[in-house]
Amino acid sequence: MNQLKRGLSLWDLIILGVAGAVGTGVLFSTAGMTALAGPGAIIAWLIGAIMYAFVGFTYVELGQLYPEAGGPSRYSLYSYGRATNMINAFSDLIWYLFIPPIEALATVEGINYFWPHLVSAHGNPTTLGGIAGVILMILFLPFNYYGIKSFARSTNILGVVKLVLYVLAAIGFLSFARFANFSHYGGLTPFGFNGIWAAIPLGMFAFGSIRVIPDYAEEVEKPEYIGRSIIWVVLGQTIIYLLFAIAFIAAINWTVLKLHIGSWSSVSSIPGNPFLTIASSANIGWLIGLTAVIAIIGPFVTGYIYQGAGSRILFAMSRTGLVSARLKEINKEYAIPVWSLVVFTVIGAIVAYIAAPLPSIYNLISDAVVAGYIGFAVNPVVMLALRRNGNKGGLKAGPFVAVMAFAAASLIVYWSGWPSVPYAVVLLTAAAAVFGVAYRVKEGYAQALWYICYILFLTAMTYFGGVGAKSAFNIDIGSIIVVAVAVLVFLPWGVASRIKSNPSETSKAS
Repeated sequence: MNQLKRGLSLWDLIILGVAGAVGTGVLFSTAGMTALAGPGAIIAWLIGAIMYAFVGFTYVELGQLYPEAGGPSRYSLYSYGRATNMINAFSDLIWYLFIPPIEALATVEGINYFWPHLVSAHGNPTTLGGIAGVILMILFLPFNYYGIKSFARSTNILGVVKLVLYVLAAIGFLSFARFANFSHYGGLTPFGFNGIWAAIPLGMFAFGSIRVIPDYAEEVEKPEYIGRSIIWVVLGQTIIYLLFAIAFIAAINWTVLKLHIGSWSSVSSIPGNPFLTIASSANIGWLIGLTAVIAIIGPFVTGYIYQGAGSRILFAMSRTGLVSARLKEINKEYAIPVWSLVVFTVIGAIVAYIAAPLPSIYNLISDAVVAGYIGFAVNPVVMLALRRNGNKGGLKAGPFVAVMAFAAASLIVYWSGWPSVPYAVVLLTAAAAVFGVAYRVKEGYAQALWYICYILFLTAMTYFGGVGAKSAFNIDIGSIIVVAVAVLVFLPWGVASRIKSNPSETSKAS
């Protein structure tokens, strides 16, 4: 029987994770965070890194217990059965289906700087821009088709080039730094810790690529590389994000940018790509060009990495019997899940195209990726449940990690706000209902009740908790409620709902 081949080294995984994460998000999130927290945005990035590190630690343990393709969409199967796994897997799949089209269209926006016919004045892709997005989705395909070794080589080259360009750009902005911005105008924390808490949600989404690594676990040379690479990826991302935050804050020239001096909130009014605007205002030609190139290569590399990882999710779901069995077929020559890759690419191309005539669809898919956060929120509970069943990984502080990771994951979902969370939940519900009936998922609903109620609770909190529709209480109080209820109610409920036996060997990847 054909199998996936092991070909990813520790270095491959590190480049894969860091290059897949660092993209246009750091260019835009930094400005938004600075508007809310001033120089305190640096502290916000640090706190975000710590929160995601705990989430990453759960993948360290689970990825070594079950080193299989699309593992994060399979772990819950071993502790809760098919119903929970169906919800978890479709949450992950929605995340992955929509990210490559978003990155393709972000690349189109970068190209638009040089050839302004692809994006409308309102910032939406034109019909020509939609076609360009489809072409880019197809261009992603060869990077993933010719085997894991070819994928690793191209990612190492393009990933290193991408990261070098990002670092050079940050250094370029520091070359005309005004470090007085850190001490004047309210100092490091002009809005106190309230500003920092408000800024953290904008940065949380930039760390999400750590989950790509366990998706490739079955193709990693040694399982222990999974844990090591996740730690290095979180560290690498954090260094780059901090570098960009420092560079951005120091490069602000209030007068030239026509901002009220010392008014950090006015930073949000910087038009377009804020780094490109600052480079243009400083009239530094090479930095303008470099920032524009980053806007192209950044999302392009992220797009094809997520296309490959997403195909492993479809592959894993086929193994579980949640989608067509055809999708678990492996190409004999290149040892890749060929039908999963083709189907994933076709769906992504369709999504990229319809975003042009229907701009509201583009906003919807941007919101719907929140489903991915709902998906990875289950894994800390799975880790603790498996430990109660005697399956322990290498983490000595496993229970502590699970609690911290579940609290962090719950906050990430809550901070995504209204209407992003309900959009994702509606799409998730529709997918689970259709495929649950089609593929006869009849068992495990009692074990899934805690997860369903958890999702409903977080959805309700986004409605009432000051992050969207209503403000029955502010975001700070809402965050405390989310953490308390998640840790004190849903975590123990989830662990108690587990299948109280060791996972059957027959249910593992074959």
